[in-house]
Amino acid sequence: MIMSGLFLGVLLLATGPGAGQPYRDQDAALAARRAGQVMPLRQIEERVVPRMAGADYLGPEFDAANGTYRLKFMRGGSVIWLDVDGRTGAVLGRSDR
Repeated sequence: MIMSGLFLGVLLLATGPGAGQPYRDQDAALAARRAGQVMPLRQIEERVVPRMAGADYLGPEFDAANGTYRLKFMRGGSVIWLDVDGRTGAVLGRSDR
């Protein structure tokens, strides 16, 4: 009984909605952090978010190809994206929409 439940769980994981799909942003970021290629996201957020006073932080995206985070903020009716180097935490660029 336990063994069949375990088998069913493994089967569901292997064939579930994410099976065969590319890594999600967070999976790629975790792998890069564990490999020492990028800083932990929390450290980057601690450096960058306070600089955006008056804006609401909505969350990150990770670009595994170049090791950068894109942090999304909202101020008033405008969306602000900050591109941040995952290795150093330096802000590389900003785009407002």
